Amino acid sequence: MTQEKRWVVTAIAVVGALLAWRWISRAPTNADDRERAASSADPPAAVTRVERRTIANTLKISGEFKPFQDVDVHAKVAGYIKTIYVDVGSHVKQGQALAILEVPELAAQLSGADAAVRRANEEIGRAQGDLERAKSSHAAAHLASKRLGNAAKTREGLVAQQELDDAQAKDLEAEAQVASAKAAHSAAEQELEVAQANQKQVAALSGYTQITAPFAGVVTNRFADTGALVAAGTSSSTQATPVVRLAQISVLRLVLPVPESVAAQIHLHDPVKVHVQALNEDILGRVSRFADSLDLQTRTMQTEIDCDNRDGRLMPGMYTESELSLHQKPNALTIPLEAVVRNGEDATVLALNSQNVLDERHVKLGLEDNSHVEVLSGLSEGERLVIGNRSQFHSGQRVQPKIVSAQENTPAGGN
Repeated sequence: MTQEKRWVVTAIAVVGALLAWRWISRAPTNADDRERAASSADPPAAVTRVERRTIANTLKISGEFKPFQDVDVHAKVAGYIKTIYVDVGSHVKQGQALAILEVPELAAQLSGADAAVRRANEEIGRAQGDLERAKSSHAAAHLASKRLGNAAKTREGLVAQQELDDAQAKDLEAEAQVASAKAAHSAAEQELEVAQANQKQVAALSGYTQITAPFAGVVTNRFADTGALVAAGTSSSTQATPVVRLAQISVLRLVLPVPESVAAQIHLHDPVKVHVQALNEDILGRVSRFADSLDLQTRTMQTEIDCDNRDGRLMPGMYTESELSLHQKPNALTIPLEAVVRNGEDATVLALNSQNVLDERHVKLGLEDNSHVEVLSGLSEGERLVIGNRSQFHSGQRVQPKIVSAQENTPAGGN
């Protein structure tokens, strides 16, 4: 390249740089102002994205804790309380003595039953002796009758017929005495069985003078003190007062009245989130059992959740707010409830295209929880939607999008 050409190229570059500098540093024109004003006139809109998450149809319902077992402990026999070992709040083990009753007449009855057993044993001994004597007498009479019969057969006329008849009669009489002795012995044995049964009954009643705990639990009420007369719990003539009330609280039943509309959707082992208001804590549990029938007055089905309470933090009577998961769907396409406008069966949303222009879409919805709803058709993952006050916007309008983050948990799937 010649020196002359270099000068020409250099001059052109300098002129271009000067023109560019002047263009950049020039004052704004009216056209620029109009463009900027048009851009700033677009109203801001809060938008969110269509995303995937786990969604569940849940039911929130109030309930209260009840003891797993709760019984009034009665006395089996009537008597005076000699000693009572427990009071309200006492924790007891299964089989532990709660109180001792004093029943003097039972001791007398037990002594009489023991005596009746001894007498029956003696009667059996006496009957056994009579039976042995009868057998001996029968054996002797039978042998004598047999010898006389043999002698009469050996030589005719040697033994008179009268003697033979008397011997045979004595043999039959002895045999009848043996049968009578056997019957007396059998009757004595039966008398012994009756006496022993009576003895066992009185002994069992004597054992009931000690009142024991039917299961491990805590005493929630005490109805009698030392020296008080308590009636037998089996008495139908009077209203028997219990000695104590015992509750098993190592496991509590959470009883929930599930409404008729969702009763058919309850299944064993369904997950339940329990919020204990008094402790401000959440407990995770599962459905343990349900009535499988409706209360005719309340039209609800009793549903129970077993809650472990070995640490004793929960108390019977505490109220809860429980959330039952009726149906759960993972990785579902969801949108916030604020983005949807419903008109009967029809549902619409305002979606943004790439130029931030609004487009009204008709969508088909599925499962719904407290904050989100599943979209079955009409939208794709990642699309932007207007949330909040829909009355300010319309289809075809251009907006300035302001992305709003999700209010709930992180989506289970998606971006």
